Amino acid sequence: MCYNGCMDRRYGINVKKWCRAHEAKVEEAGKKCTSPDELRALLIIHEKRLSWLMHERLIHLIVLFITVILVIFAMSLMLFLPETLPASLPMFAIAFILLIFYVRHYFFLENTVQYWYTISEKLESGIFAFGEQELQADGSDDR
Repeated sequence: MCYNGCMDRRYGINVKKWCRAHEAKVEEAGKKCTSPDELRALLIIHEKRLSWLMHERLIHLIVLFITVILVIFAMSLMLFLPETLPASLPMFAIAFILLIFYVRHYFFLENTVQYWYTISEKLESGIFAFGEQELQADGSDDR
C-alpha cells in the first residue's frame, strides 16, 4: 500500500502527510470491511506501520537528547568560559533553534503514536464485534 507516491521518494517522505494518508486509508478500509478476517488484515498492516512510527519516534527521542546535551554544553561554555563567547553563542543559538524544531516534531510523533494506539483498539473491537454478531447469528450465545 503506497501513500501519495511514497515509493519514488528516495530522499525521504513527509512524515505528517504519510501519517494522515495512512489514517485516511485505514478509516476508509475499515468502513468497507465485511468480515473479521478483513479487519485482522487491516490491523496487521496498521500495526506494522505503527511499529515503523514507533521506531521513528525512538530515533527522534535519541536525537532530541543529544541536541539537549549540545544546548547545555554550549550554554555552559557561554557561562563558565566567557572568552569562548564568539564561538559558543552561535553554537548555542543554532542548537537551541534545532532543539525547538525537534521538540515540535517529537510532540507530533508522540501524539500520532498515541492516536494510532486508539485506531488499533478500534480495529480490535471491530473484530470482536464481528465475532459477537456471528455468535448471535448462529444462536450459540450462552448468556
